[in-house]
Amino acid sequence: FLFLRKKFPEKMIGIADQKEFAQLDSDAQKLLNKDRKIVLYLGSDYLKQINKYDLVIKSPGIPLRMIKPFVKKDQVLTSQTNIFFANCPGIIVGVTGTKGKSTTASLIYHVLKSGLARRSSKSEGGGVKVHLIGNIGEPALTYLHHATKDDVFVYELSSFQLETAIQSPHIAVFLNLYKEHLDHHGTFKAYESAKANITKFQTKEDYLIFNTADEKVKRIAAKSKAKQIAFVPKREKNASYIAAVQPVLLVAKLFNIQKEKAQKAIRRFTPLPHRLQPVGIYRGISFYNDSLATIPEATIEALNMLGDKVATLIVGGYDRGIQFGALAERIHKSKIRNLILLPTTGEMILKELEARHAKEGKGKLLNCLWAQTMAEAVRLSYEHTHKGKICLLSPAAASFNMFYDYKHRGEEFTKWIHRYDKEAHT
Repeated sequence: FLFLRKKFPEKMIGIADQKEFAQLDSDAQKLLNKDRKIVLYLGSDYLKQINKYDLVIKSPGIPLRMIKPFVKKDQVLTSQTNIFFANCPGIIVGVTGTKGKSTTASLIYHVLKSGLARRSSKSEGGGVKVHLIGNIGEPALTYLHHATKDDVFVYELSSFQLETAIQSPHIAVFLNLYKEHLDHHGTFKAYESAKANITKFQTKEDYLIFNTADEKVKRIAAKSKAKQIAFVPKREKNASYIAAVQPVLLVAKLFNIQKEKAQKAIRRFTPLPHRLQPVGIYRGISFYNDSLATIPEATIEALNMLGDKVATLIVGGYDRGIQFGALAERIHKSKIRNLILLPTTGEMILKELEARHAKEGKGKLLNCLWAQTMAEAVRLSYEHTHKGKICLLSPAAASFNMFYDYKHRGEEFTKWIHRYDKEAHT
């Protein structure tokens, strides 16, 4: 809104939101009260009035299939991402994938900022400036007013941001593609189509860095007109984050940053929170917060990274129609002793495990414990995890049935770890 108002100070702007005015945060209320050229459409019928406008800018969180019935044929439906792509004079490095895009985008930003900063300090006029924008960084449109051809924007792009895209970045990084966000997109085909937009509009002058080990990504890459640079994901042995460094090094190479300098910057990188984040050692137990693991593949990766020291796994969450067979197989083959199950997918994971146990007819079924709250889950972790072992929160599901989001879930996990530890010392 602030971008549009600065660009069009006299235009009438309509704002539609399913929240009532009293439900908006105080800063938003103050902002809207000050502007006399705003028309508000709030509440449950907020979409019914958007056909009055020539241009409709869709917020990423609103499913495209939800808004389409209210848009007329002669209206232009666009997004903040499209506006940025159409008006950005600098270089855009777009990063997408079901998992790992936040860490990868942050790593690329960190490496480019480190590698290009020294170069720009020797040039006149300030030289190259690197920005992290999108899902993880600052809102993209806030940079447009001052953007120049010397700016590099590392743009983390979700499927929500890509589903209405009509342009692609100069450098696209495509990490992986798993079943996710089916509640938003409706079908996996629609989700895949949204992700594919990161390269769909690229030309032979652009670059696509893609994971050739992922068959779905490889299939999308085969249709791209961009210069294709394939990689196979490999992780540093001591890395404390789940992200391959190959695409980061490949982006650095395109900017003529030496591999040794890029690797040095990677080693100095601080992992992002809620992504296989070490919380600390309490009562001899190592706690890890991997709350962003919202699909089974992410939890499997976490178990692969941490190995046989994982004795307790906290798993389960909001049901989005995802299958848990592969995760149950990985848990079944692991050294995990305690499985703490959260509603509602915890029950589904347990059923998959019981089916595998019955089929093989051997071995001992895990110590399965039920928790209705994070406080209860952490208490059980302290009671059942042996010293020297790991307790891992890696839910393999979304958080919305119990928490505001994955951050809230991870924060609650950390809070109760500290609280119970203090109680033990009082």
